[in-house]
Amino acid sequence: MFNDTATTENYTLSLHDALPICKKAVNAGKFALAAMVVAAIAFGASVWRSGSSGGASTKVGLSVSTLNNPFFVQLKAGAQEEAKRAGVSLTVTDAQNDASQQANQIQNFTSQNMKSIIINPVDSDAAGPSVRAADKAGIPVLAADRGVNNAKIATLVASDNITGGKLAAKTLAERLGKKGTILVLQGTPGTSASRERGKGFAEGLKAYPDIKVVGKQTADFDRAKGLDVTTNLLQGHPGIDGIFAENDEMALGAVKALGSKAGKSVDVVGFDGTPDGLKAVENGTLAATVAQQPKELGRMVVRNAVKAAKGQKIDGTVKVPVKVVTAK
Repeated sequence: MFNDTATTENYTLSLHDALPICKKAVNAGKFALAAMVVAAIAFGASVWRSGSSGGASTKVGLSVSTLNNPFFVQLKAGAQEEAKRAGVSLTVTDAQNDASQQANQIQNFTSQNMKSIIINPVDSDAAGPSVRAADKAGIPVLAADRGVNNAKIATLVASDNITGGKLAAKTLAERLGKKGTILVLQGTPGTSASRERGKGFAEGLKAYPDIKVVGKQTADFDRAKGLDVTTNLLQGHPGIDGIFAENDEMALGAVKALGSKAGKSVDVVGFDGTPDGLKAVENGTLAATVAQQPKELGRMVVRNAVKAAKGQKIDGTVKVPVKVVTAK
């Protein structure tokens, strides 16, 4: 269960391999066919496709914020599984946490006349203009895991982040005996996931007035930044009792910063339920994680993208359940 891995197929073909194909077509007087082969090669580079490759199949584009995060690798795997099952052509791109690069990807999907587009935004605000352009072109856009601000989307398929934040607060508070001082590691600013998890955690913490947040800082959902930010915060607050990180990657960075204190004198609660996060819960360095279902999220967003492409009605919000995972 902890070792789910995504498989990807990179559909690329070198020009060296393609030239003999083109030469044969030219010798046969089929110049148009040769041009089509070269065009197909150029279009196929640096993307991942799954599902049917037939010309008549429904074409769906998926732009993922970053495939450097295990959560989104699993989301991609679930999306590809559903695309294969449904017989649709799914093109996946990696924005590498670059909002400008993602905007270009959405523009490309729009110009390629995708039947529907899925975006997992790098930045919920920055995604607005390119999503509006796709909508204007008559292409339904679905958001995965994070919402899009100031733009019309067909639906948001996401974990129930507010409820998850509340569960994290309750879990950490009970671990601390309902009193103590804590730090909060926030995700990427501008993302709905960070905003909603933070909101849910703050609301949940209201039931525990003897727990004080003494430090709060963004670490961009990144493990290395989680380590650096926690190290810096600990210098000003060495006697803390707990840490809430808005994803497992930052939580694991915090665990490394804490060293031998992790799971002993300081309890850390994460969010996502990634394989590494679950292993840390198992070995006791992470007190708990609010587990999402990224593969199911990927499946559900593709399922709804196919419906949207066919003009079928879909719900404006689709919530994927979360649960707390502890060692006991």
